[in-house]
Amino acid sequence: MTPKYEEDFYGWVTGNIAFLKQKRFDEMDIEHLIEELEDMGNNKKHALISRLAQLIFHLLKWQYQPDFRGRSWEGSIKMQRMELEELLQDSPSLKSKVTEGFSVAYKKAQLIIQKETPIDLKLMPQICPYTFEQCLDDEFYPD
Repeated sequence: MTPKYEEDFYGWVTGNIAFLKQKRFDEMDIEHLIEELEDMGNNKKHALISRLAQLIFHLLKWQYQPDFRGRSWEGSIKMQRMELEELLQDSPSLKSKVTEGFSVAYKKAQLIIQKETPIDLKLMPQICPYTFEQCLDDEFYPD
């Protein structure tokens, strides 16, 4: 017998995997399985926005604090670009979420700027000054 979802998540997962493999679909906990699959999709979307926010944050620092530019900042930008590209390669359909997530990512980047730097947010535009394509472009570093 498979443990209940609320009592033993790992046991519930392994039990439902076994049911899937044995094609015992009528014994599966479909309601919770749907919830978990939706959560998995949402987690990927949140990862996209989070990575994009980090990348925009580093690009903003690069632009607004030119005296502090260095290899570590360049490395951070490159790393976030790589992570984003990997995420999009693994889940290409996430590109359809970029438009709605881009403004959210910019707002999050501004919150990080506010928290971690002395940059005045009033100096920044209301909408992200970069395009998604620029963010992913290995040659793009804003002046």
